Amino acid sequence: MENFQNPVNCGKCSAALSCLSSMQNNLWVCEFCGHENSVDDSVRRVCVGQRAGVCSDDLYLPKQSDDDYQNLENSLVVFCVDISGSMSVTTEVTSSSGSPAYISRLEGIQDALQRALSSLLQQAPCRRVALVTFNDEVVIYGDGTSTPLTLRDWALVDYDHIWQQGVAYPIPHCIAETYNQLIQRVKELREHGATSLGPAALASVAVASRYPGSKVILCTDGRANIGLGEMEQTSSLSSSHFNPYFYKQLALQAAESGVIVSVMTFEGTDCRLAEVGTLADTTGGQVNIVSIGTVATEIQSASMDNVLATGVMATLLAFDGVYFPYVDENNHKLVRDIGNVTKGLEITFQFAVKPEFNEVFLQKNTLLFQLQLSFKTRDQQRVTRIITEQRPVTTYSRISARSLNMAVLGVHCAQLCAGLTIDGRVQEAQRQLKAQQDLRKQIS
Repeated sequence: MENFQNPVNCGKCSAALSCLSSMQNNLWVCEFCGHENSVDDSVRRVCVGQRAGVCSDDLYLPKQSDDDYQNLENSLVVFCVDISGSMSVTTEVTSSSGSPAYISRLEGIQDALQRALSSLLQQAPCRRVALVTFNDEVVIYGDGTSTPLTLRDWALVDYDHIWQQGVAYPIPHCIAETYNQLIQRVKELREHGATSLGPAALASVAVASRYPGSKVILCTDGRANIGLGEMEQTSSLSSSHFNPYFYKQLALQAAESGVIVSVMTFEGTDCRLAEVGTLADTTGGQVNIVSIGTVATEIQSASMDNVLATGVMATLLAFDGVYFPYVDENNHKLVRDIGNVTKGLEITFQFAVKPEFNEVFLQKNTLLFQLQLSFKTRDQQRVTRIITEQRPVTTYSRISARSLNMAVLGVHCAQLCAGLTIDGRVQEAQRQLKAQQDLRKQIS
């Protein structure tokens, strides 16, 4: 059901009133926490008038106005390219004539970028595209039509200065107007110098931040060794400014700005993906280890316009007595800041029942769950979707394969084990993996 009103929320747990809720007179006793809430008579009539079932799906839309229109093509793609000296390393490939040839990493990136630009020109001619490069300095080319902005020396260790310069740089025009200039800039790139990866990533996010839903595609082959986020501390310029939390800080700022960051690094290199990969993990981007032969395909895939929503906040509610292992062991309400959502994103939740509530839950025929999604659409409208659903309870322990979605269980196990491993809980991750394998054997 769609409506232009705000949801009616419980005063204690913030659950939303739905057609599955029960009311007497104008009193709604929250089915999740038992709190008594007074309900307006008009709201009561609407809820009673809806046909009750096992699922309720409500969409709360903002009131429309003449000023609400926004151009959905305003999102940006920023290519942030490493042109440091190590990008001159070559790889043997087979030429069109069948003879061996040697292509440097930068040449591979240049070819990949030209293909990506051609694809964007054909499929999304109104998309805005910008170019940023980095070695021992950061150069913001934008759409290639303006005078490039160079950041060097002290500017590479000044977070606020880099951000302000990126935000203030001229807004790129659509690629239909700037394709030739961008292609020329890409062809002119030459590799030399150090790797100011951190400042370049910051500048790129700043350029993209003006349009939520924009993307930054970071292509590199080595770890940062100069400026903010440097990981080797070999530079006398920036060693005193070394901040191990730089990439987490930037990732959070990118997510808040609705910017998705993807990281491409060459196989056999070490750019410290554990740190740099935080940018992708937090913002909903991709982390890909590429080769000369696959880099073009991966860059085109990452630059696709597949953003569904930004600023996504998910709230999952269950009956009191339910908890969420590994996330919140005490609360029957789980809140997760998801940020950006692209097509194909999968997020799973695991729940369990506290031992002291087992007998209570065995007396129930169904359990009620509610998922609240608050997000911004592509045209920056704030929308709330609330899904309330009843799920059956069973005491029958023999589970058939038909009753389980093994694909969902597999995704959850992979995500949980990866998170536990990153947190250093390797043994727990191994235990969860074995439990998943045992379950598959049990139902096979």
